[in-house]
Amino acid sequence: MGVSLTRRELMKGVSGTAFTAASYRRVAGANSRIGVALIGAGRRGREVGAGLLADSRAEAVAICDIYDVQRSRALAALKTSDAVKQVVAHEEALTLPGVDAVIIAAPDHLHATLAAAALAARKHVYLEKPTIHRWQERAVLAEALERSGKILQCGTQQRSGAHYWRAKHEIFEARRLGKVVYARCVWHNFPWQRREIPPAPKPAGLDWERFLGPAPHVPYETVRYDSWRYFPEYGGGLLADILTHWADVAQWMLDDDAPQSAVADGGIYVLKDGRRNPDTTSALIQYRDWNLSFESSVLSIRNDRPSVLFEGTEGLLDLSREGYKFTPQSGKAKIVNSTENLERAHARNFLDAIAGTRKPNAGLQAGISATRPVQMALEAYRTARRITSADLDQLKSAT
Repeated sequence: MGVSLTRRELMKGVSGTAFTAASYRRVAGANSRIGVALIGAGRRGREVGAGLLADSRAEAVAICDIYDVQRSRALAALKTSDAVKQVVAHEEALTLPGVDAVIIAAPDHLHATLAAAALAARKHVYLEKPTIHRWQERAVLAEALERSGKILQCGTQQRSGAHYWRAKHEIFEARRLGKVVYARCVWHNFPWQRREIPPAPKPAGLDWERFLGPAPHVPYETVRYDSWRYFPEYGGGLLADILTHWADVAQWMLDDDAPQSAVADGGIYVLKDGRRNPDTTSALIQYRDWNLSFESSVLSIRNDRPSVLFEGTEGLLDLSREGYKFTPQSGKAKIVNSTENLERAHARNFLDAIAGTRKPNAGLQAGISATRPVQMALEAYRTARRITSADLDQLKSAT
């Protein structure tokens, strides 16, 4: 029989103590609201924005996007006031009165640029994953964060999930799996990333030069804007989009964020639509005394539940966003179910950190650590060779 998490358990934060209604009322500044600017108002930005604005401590001040249609969609989806300012340039958004924090949900290749600018403007930052698109960007962000004195939360929302913390405490810290030697990470089937995108002229209300940012400047193509994850200039495809999440979970649970080497393969096996990132990929990442394998395809070919399966000498743990199943070598399996909204939980932790009552569950170091195995796997895929952690640090142009 499954075990459902209680409301008190769902509200546990990084300290392991319950964040109750009474303790919330004691938070300094609980009656003042955090003004938020959304930078990047596409589908993912609207999801993250909704999670943050569901907390009464936050209010929308501005919506910033290079495309007027996306700004209008966000305004409607987030049910904000018409008084919310709509702007094209992030520079303008960062100077608006009342903006205390920003959500950055722009394409991956703009993450470091936008986050560094926001921190320089002394704004708190919620930065979607992957934290960086180019490995060299980590130093720029670290310096900007240190100078700012502000909070930066990376968008690996599992870090705020109560059942993830429960698994960490009750399974891993109690060593109920014995010695973990293998983590199998699986996530398949992304209809959004296999849809047809017919070519069309550039919309009048879309600033293509701002979209390109530091990427090579090329003529507008609908597919490059509408599915930028297809192209390595703007995103790392499945390895950056999905492996980032599951590698972060595995490293966190096992207290090991030092991958030693990575190999990766895959290809564009079905979707011959101009994309350059693979529609199907696998990676194997070796740590000091355990392996992580990753499988992902945008094709509808597998029904595996997206999860991380940990194999230890004393049992198995299948850990997903919906809960976990622990199967000991002997005895009955234990199932923990969760319906927690991870977007809201992670947003709540971000606001708690701004209020000074918690540390961010996914600070910059966690975000950078989750990116290391991804960057190693990406380079391994591009070069068709084994990449070590030292190799990655020596690269001059890793993307």
